Amino acid sequence: MPINHEVKKDFILPKFDGGVLQIKDLHFTYPDGHVALRGITLNIYDGEKVALVGPNGAGKSTLILHMNGILNGNRGKLTIAGMPLEKENLPMIRAMVGMVFQNPDDQLFSPTVFDDVAFGPLHMGLGEEEIYKRVEAALAAVQMEDFGDRLSHHLSMGQKKRIAIATVLAMKPHILILDEPSTVLDPRSRRALINLLHELPITMLVSTHDLHMVQELLPRIVILDDGEIVADGPTSELLEDKELLEAHGLEQPY
Repeated sequence: MPINHEVKKDFILPKFDGGVLQIKDLHFTYPDGHVALRGITLNIYDGEKVALVGPNGAGKSTLILHMNGILNGNRGKLTIAGMPLEKENLPMIRAMVGMVFQNPDDQLFSPTVFDDVAFGPLHMGLGEEEIYKRVEAALAAVQMEDFGDRLSHHLSMGQKKRIAIATVLAMKPHILILDEPSTVLDPRSRRALINLLHELPITMLVSTHDLHMVQELLPRIVILDDGEIVADGPTSELLEDKELLEAHGLEQPY
């Protein structure tokens, strides 16, 4: 079923002149002394769909946790839609950055699907009419219009992942960040998710090991290894570089 394009318009934000996400010389060391990020510089522009790939321990999770202030770099600068990531800006930053975690059960905790999707807009202080409008639009965008009264914990994993995406879409973020979205999905659910992400008109960063999904969905790849960006370029070119991929713990998807 295609997305209702009238509803989908609710998630098209005004164009931002510059990088939606801008990171410059970001460093991060954990309290135990482990150096996780080493001078990350990265720009993601309006409308881009970008893959973040690399072996386990490369720093991918650490990097994305910086993007809404869960972690804070020891050195460097990060801005979202021109707004510096600083303590006083955190509430606005966290509304701008839609973070979808690997396990949707980490995000779905309310009695019903409607309550889960309404949670963000409610805590943004929006009025009842606007909350209902946003919930309706977010559920329509993930093709789950009829699930508002359902119990989240009774849904399939594929359905839960869609609802988790809806919970962040309801806050109208500037960028959607997904951590391993295709993990543990059966082939039909994985295909439905890829189709959904392809149609969503939003800037997107996807951290994943699924290079088949990257090849199909994400035109740009950023390869991270040992806390550093070792390559950043068109998916079609980097996936052809077998030597590069193997050097950083990755395999060609064909």
